[in-house]
Amino acid sequence: MKEKTLGHIYALFTILVWGSCFVLTKVMLTAYTPTQIIPLRMGLAYLTLWALRPKTMKLPWKDELMFILIGITGGSFYFFLQNTASAHTSAANVSILVSMSPILTVILAQLFSRKGEKLGKWVYIGAVIAIAGVVMVVLNGTLTFHLSPVGDLLALGAALLWAIYSILIKPYTEQYDSFLVTRRVFFWAFITAIPLMLMTDGMPNLTPLFTQPKVLLSWIFLAVFGNAICFAIWNIAFKRLGVVVTNNYLYASPFVTVVVGWLLLD
Repeated sequence: MKEKTLGHIYALFTILVWGSCFVLTKVMLTAYTPTQIIPLRMGLAYLTLWALRPKTMKLPWKDELMFILIGITGGSFYFFLQNTASAHTSAANVSILVSMSPILTVILAQLFSRKGEKLGKWVYIGAVIAIAGVVMVVLNGTLTFHLSPVGDLLALGAALLWAIYSILIKPYTEQYDSFLVTRRVFFWAFITAIPLMLMTDGMPNLTPLFTQPKVLLSWIFLAVFGNAICFAIWNIAFKRLGVVVTNNYLYASPFVTVVVGWLLLD
């Protein structure tokens, strides 16, 4: 019971941070392109996790290959789609559409997970709420959401990648230290993000990090808290609660994003 309680606390804390990340990504987009942000975040997150857990991690080559795929689905390409979506649509839209990933996770968990997680009524209630949110975005309802096809489709693509990441990483959260697992994910996310960045926008200019306080603070918050710490404790929540229950917390992300967006971006 205590482990599950801690799992819920970790998940709730992570959502409070991640809901803010969509807004702070918009701040970083004033100085960098979506692809340039990825290695900046991954690199600092990787170094942070070395400082938090200065231990080596040896993996069989088959597991290493799997971590490359995990680093792509939960790291480089996930953030590429999320950041690019943020450049084409509002932070609220991205947050709402990415929060569709629990529904996709439920489907994938039932299709591919060897340990079929039991699904309670709250899973389906959460799914209905998420679908209602997506419908509001697509139909451009009476709230302040506005349809942006390119950005919204990219955000949905990010949701799918997150669902795949959640299923792939679950066994390793049970087998290895969560901080070491997260560090290895960010290592491959950083490595796979480099060619993506070089092929599109080139090397980032680091000057804004030292001349624009908002950009610097956003970078530190995104990398240290949004990536290093929250990904690690989210993986612990995966272990204690399961991927389906943990990902249900993503439904709360849009509410955090809207509040933080109102405070910081008006």
